[in-house]
Amino acid sequence: RTIGKGPLMSRGSRRRTKRRNSSRYRAFHIRRALYFPEEGMALDVKLRKEGPEDTRPVECLLREAFWNVYVPGCEEHYLAHILRKHRDFVPELDLVAEAEGRLVGNVMCTHARIVSARETAWETLCLGPLGVLPEYQRYGVGRILVERVTTLASEMGFGSIFLYGDPSYYRRLGFLPGEQFGIRNGEGQWAAALQGRELRPGALEKVEGRFLESEAFRTDPEAAARFDRTFPEREKKWLPSQDLFLELVNMVRQ
Repeated sequence: RTIGKGPLMSRGSRRRTKRRNSSRYRAFHIRRALYFPEEGMALDVKLRKEGPEDTRPVECLLREAFWNVYVPGCEEHYLAHILRKHRDFVPELDLVAEAEGRLVGNVMCTHARIVSARETAWETLCLGPLGVLPEYQRYGVGRILVERVTTLASEMGFGSIFLYGDPSYYRRLGFLPGEQFGIRNGEGQWAAALQGRELRPGALEKVEGRFLESEAFRTDPEAAARFDRTFPEREKKWLPSQDLFLELVNMVRQ
């Protein structure tokens, strides 16, 4: 299996490695003010890299953000727990959002590939999980996390980024259906949930194939359940959003 030197790659992995080791990516923080005149409020949001002290708080945040949303309970907090230890994890693109003295959002990225029928592979990124505390959703926190992480990814030399998510939401953040780029899911199907975005103009022009996310996303349900038992007990139940999620997951074709 070969690694393509096509438009998804920067001028070389050595340059990208040099950038990733720079202090510019090890530590930063920016502030964004989100205003909501109709509600008479303003939210001062600080974005920064996740630190060692944030490990458990981020996992708690993701558990709150995803609990009963897609399935009864959730596994996103366990996914974050194992992603950090995986070789595909990109720590420079693990960001948190702070507001009102607490963590309110998080985004992570991992290495992924697009593999053609001839087994040529191009490097790309997978965005996720992206989570925001329920009480801070619909205020733009997720949007500024995505804006910041894609800017950093572009500066690091990545040419594109993909994710599985709600097209109606991610379209507003600059993502387009994978089919528009000629990119199928790992099973070789056109999937409505697969969304992509070029981080450099023309990065996906000569690329087509299957999007393969990190093997870290194939979680062990029993291990996830054991990990969840280290958190306070919560009720698992059905919500209408789970039916919508299943509809989206099943929107695939050959």
